[in-house]
Amino acid sequence: MSERHALSEEQKTFYSENGFLIDLEPVFTPEEISALNVGLGELVKLLEPGEKHMAIREWHMSSKWLYDVCTHPRILDYVEGILGPNFFMWGSQFFAKAPASKDTVAWHQDAYYWPLHPHNSVTVWLAFTDVDEENGAMKVIPRSHKAGLIKHRTITGDSVLALELEHGTFNESEQRSLVMKAGQLSLHDDAIVHGSPANTSNRWRNGLTIRYSGNDVKCDLSRSPNFKAYQVRGTDGFKHNPQGEIPTETFARLSPDYHISSTDEIKK
Repeated sequence: MSERHALSEEQKTFYSENGFLIDLEPVFTPEEISALNVGLGELVKLLEPGEKHMAIREWHMSSKWLYDVCTHPRILDYVEGILGPNFFMWGSQFFAKAPASKDTVAWHQDAYYWPLHPHNSVTVWLAFTDVDEENGAMKVIPRSHKAGLIKHRTITGDSVLALELEHGTFNESEQRSLVMKAGQLSLHDDAIVHGSPANTSNRWRNGLTIRYSGNDVKCDLSRSPNFKAYQVRGTDGFKHNPQGEIPTETFARLSPDYHISSTDEIKK
């Protein structure tokens, strides 16, 4: 798999109109994704007792293995089709649901949490396992990114997030499940409404989210003082954000103090 993974004009138009993109050619072969899962296992070994995969958050700042995954040329080719030739990577987190896990992700918008302006960011959701409706695939509300930011409210229950969108602010009947095979990825806009249900299967559902932004995007460092931008394509003509240093250790955990987004995003 050495060929360039460029988006077609039709795919770019679909993303612009709907706020997400799926059904892309896989970026990793079954053999490569098997090796990636071995690497994920090495990161999991670094978790403290009681921590879940979600604690592997921004570890691209400490683990060269994960940094290399987040900056893989095949992934960056797809992102370039959305953000253009100049962009940086700044965030990563694993979202995993164990077999029969009751964990859900409430309907929300990423941009509601992130101290970034303007809204010009895209998330890659890279499937480390097959992902389907039975094991809790992510769902999106097409075209909801065009409504701007919507008010969120505090919630309790099985959602791993502390906030969710208020009821009646979007049409849930329009939801679409992002079903993928291991090695595939989806792309979604930072303002699209999305979430995911519990895993009712006897299989794991594992995925890596990676966040990228155009170089016009600036982080409010008063809210995220540890924010670091990694220029992964093109050049940075804006110089808005502090630059990150590429890690040297293959597998190393990062202090929770380095989380990028709001501290009340994830339930502790």
